[in-house]
Amino acid sequence: MASIRRLVLVTDFGDGIYVGQMRARLGDLLPAVPVLDLVHDLPPFRVDLAAYLLPALVRDMPPGAIYVCVVDPGVGGARDGLLVQTRGSWFIGPDNGLLVPLAHRAEGATVDRIGWCPSVLSASFHGRDWFAPAAARLAVGEDLQLCPMDPADMVGSDWPRERAAVVYVDRFGNLMTGLQAKGRPRTHALRVGERRLRHARTFGEVASGEAFWYENALGLVELAVNLGRADRALGLSPGDPIGPFLPPG
Repeated sequence: MASIRRLVLVTDFGDGIYVGQMRARLGDLLPAVPVLDLVHDLPPFRVDLAAYLLPALVRDMPPGAIYVCVVDPGVGGARDGLLVQTRGSWFIGPDNGLLVPLAHRAEGATVDRIGWCPSVLSASFHGRDWFAPAAARLAVGEDLQLCPMDPADMVGSDWPRERAAVVYVDRFGNLMTGLQAKGRPRTHALRVGERRLRHARTFGEVASGEAFWYENALGLVELAVNLGRADRALGLSPGDPIGPFLPPG
C-alpha cells in the first residue's frame, strides 16, 4: 500500500460539533497525518446528489489520500461500510449509493466491504466511531477484514451515470449539476424551466445579470449569473431538475 499523505473529510455536517469530533478522533489515532476538510456543506441527507459531486471534487486532487465520506441518513441501520480504492486514493463511507458514481467512473476501481467494526460504536455517529477509525487502521496497514465486492452489488448501482439536476449551490449562488461538461456541444442552449441558457466559457463573456451555463473547474455543467446569484435568478435549489440541451434555432 502506498504511503498515506493526508486524510480528507467529505460530509454534510455543516457547522457545529460533528466535524470537530471527527478531526479530534483522527488526530488522536494518527497525530502525524494531516486532516483536511474538503467539503462539509453538502446538501443534508441528499446522498443522491452528493454521489454525483464527489467524483468531480476529487478529480484533480493529488494521490495518497484516504477520503472519509459521510452523507449517511441511514446511520445505525442495516447498511455496510465500504472501501473503494482508485489509483492512489481510498474512499471509506456507507453503502448507500454515495460511492457508486466514483466506483463506476474510476478506471480499475475496486470495492470491498469493511468487516471490521470497533467494540464501542454509537448508533448515530458512525463517521466518528467507525469510518474515521477504519481510515486510521487502513493508513497504518491494520486489518479491516475486507471482503471483495462486485460494484454491481452496491446500493445504488442502478442509478444513472449522470444526474440532470442541481447537486450543489456555492456561496455565490452558482448551481453545480450532476452532468459532465465534456462532450456537450457549446452551440446548444440548456433549458431551465421556460428559459434557454446559452453557453459561455467565462463570466466575462456575458452581460452583467445574464444567466448562462459553462464548464466549471471540476468538469461539471454549472449554471451561473454574471455578477449575480443563479439560485435566486433561476429559482433553483439542490435536487431541482435541469435540461435538456437544445440545438440552435
